[in-house]
Amino acid sequence: MNTVSPFARFMILAAAFVVIVAGMKAAEELLVPFLLSLFIAVLCSPMLSWLNRYRVPNGVAILIIIAVIVVAGVVVGAVVGASISSFRGDLPEYQLRLQNISSNFIEWLELKGVNIDLTQWRDSFDPGAALSLAGNTLASFGNVMTNGFLILLTVIFILAEEVRFTEKLRQSEGDSNKSLGAIERFSHSVNQYMAIKTGLSLLTGIIIILWLLFLGVDYPVLWGLLAFLLNFVPTLGSIIAAVPAVLLALVQLGVGDAALVAAGYLAVNTVVGNGLEPRMMGRGLNLSALVVFLSLVFWGWVLGPVGMLLSVPLTMTVKIALESSDETKWVGAMLGAGQDAEKDKPEGESRETTIG
Repeated sequence: MNTVSPFARFMILAAAFVVIVAGMKAAEELLVPFLLSLFIAVLCSPMLSWLNRYRVPNGVAILIIIAVIVVAGVVVGAVVGASISSFRGDLPEYQLRLQNISSNFIEWLELKGVNIDLTQWRDSFDPGAALSLAGNTLASFGNVMTNGFLILLTVIFILAEEVRFTEKLRQSEGDSNKSLGAIERFSHSVNQYMAIKTGLSLLTGIIIILWLLFLGVDYPVLWGLLAFLLNFVPTLGSIIAAVPAVLLALVQLGVGDAALVAAGYLAVNTVVGNGLEPRMMGRGLNLSALVVFLSLVFWGWVLGPVGMLLSVPLTMTVKIALESSDETKWVGAMLGAGQDAEKDKPEGESRETTIG
């Protein structure tokens, strides 16, 4: 029997990967609501565990969680939906003002002896596109939420299945200890990460709303929601969230207030992102910075804005799955930040300050 050469095996795996990715991209409309349901269920899992600890029946606990989700969704949808529609209606005027500011800036440069072709400048640099992208991104999240009933129903089934899943895995045939350990580690990692990240993202969004209200920038709730959502996107999310708010402040209020808006975003992300988050998360989810960036680009391309939002949890799922097999364990190690030695500590040593 002929053995498959390493190169041939690599090509087969690469071809399979391409087919899987192509299938995921083709099934985006089906995958996005399901992954969003899974994301919401993971966020609600700690609340379900907390209610169960106080002997609340599982069915009642799920009903309470669903009621909270529905109320929050209705309130946020009513406020944000009106803001998105109004903002997209005002968008052409904002873009025209930005073009005028851009033209005035070019004229000022020409007075200083720097000659720039206006047509080429507009073709290569369009600040109005950032405002349009922000509006379209928020609208795309709104379009996903039109499948709200399907998402809510899926969340209910995921939460109901979560309680029985561990027991069913233990009762399954074969040695399930390894799989159970990997699933429990993944569940603990993602639950803790999501709980902390959601709280910090909510804090970021509230501070941004209050700061923009104080400065008088239009649609502060919209930019606060964008800051909340993009705070889940590592590294680049906070920068992307600041761009449309700064440009709108420039158009509406002038250079000085735009600088204050930018300073506010910088201060919030420095204090929350670089101060509170590392202290609360320890060493994080043990993903290298390069892998985080590439996962952001990859999942954003495959699944759109929702993929960017879920890039870290999805990549962690892949990493844990790879680490559960001896043959692919080295790939999971390559995705990490080189800190897996912590996992090899004796059982009695503390690991509460780490995730992953």
